[in-house]
Parts: sequence; structure tokens; C-alpha cells
Amino acid sequence: MKKQVLLITGVFLGSFILLSMTSLISNEQEKWEVPSKYQKMVNPYAGVSDTDKIGRILYAKHCKSCHGSKGKGDGTKAKSLDTTVGDFTDASFKSQKDGSLFYKSFIGRDEMPSFIKKIPDEEEQWLVINYIKGL
Repeated sequence: MKKQVLLITGVFLGSFILLSMTSLISNEQEKWEVPSKYQKMVNPYAGVSDTDKIGRILYAKHCKSCHGSKGKGDGTKAKSLDTTVGDFTDASFKSQKDGSLFYKSFIGRDEMPSFIKKIPDEEEQWLVINYIKGL
């Protein structure tokens, strides 16, 4: 009887540990592969002064709720998401090429929606990229 109890306890404990590890692994965000077409993309508005604050306005409308007002990934909706929200102030973010940021922002994946239809104007798309790079 003691052997059966120990066996059942061991199976239960082992299952619990395995499920816990699986949960940790699944919450970890996969590496976001960006097609080379986008990695090579050049920002035609990189030096444009956004005097009308279009990038900031569009960021506030479409990005702030998840990424936060300062871009740290701490927006009001961030906690309700299963994936980690990107921190635009982080050095690993800042080191990405503009085309990669364009792809991630406007093509999207999983919980990061595509904004290509919500912000269809090319100049405005790039002004959002310029804005988030400056956070």
C-alpha cells in the first residue's frame, strides 16, 4: 500500500513539475523572424521633422494602450496579453533596423495586430516608427 501511495505521489508530483515547465516555456516569446525584404528596407522619412506630431498622435491612438505612454510596454492592456509587450526604450529594441520595426509594427503577428490598414499612409507609418525610436 505504501508503495502505491508513493508511486501515485511521485506521478502526481512529476506531472505537476512537467506542466509547470511547459507553462513557463509557452509564455516565453518566440524569436520574431523578419523577412530579409523588410530587414533591408530603408526608412525614406528618417530625417523628416514631424512638426505636426503625427507620429506621436498615431502612437497615442494605436500603440499607447499596450506599449504605454513612454514605450516601456506597461500600457493598460499589457497585463491582459499572453505575450510580453515590447519595450521601445530597451537597447535591443533600439538596435533593430527601421525595416524590421516597420514589419513588426505594420504586419504584426499573434497579439501584435497589423496596423497596415488602420494607418494606410506610408509617410504616417514611418513617422510612427520615427516616434517610437525616439522614446
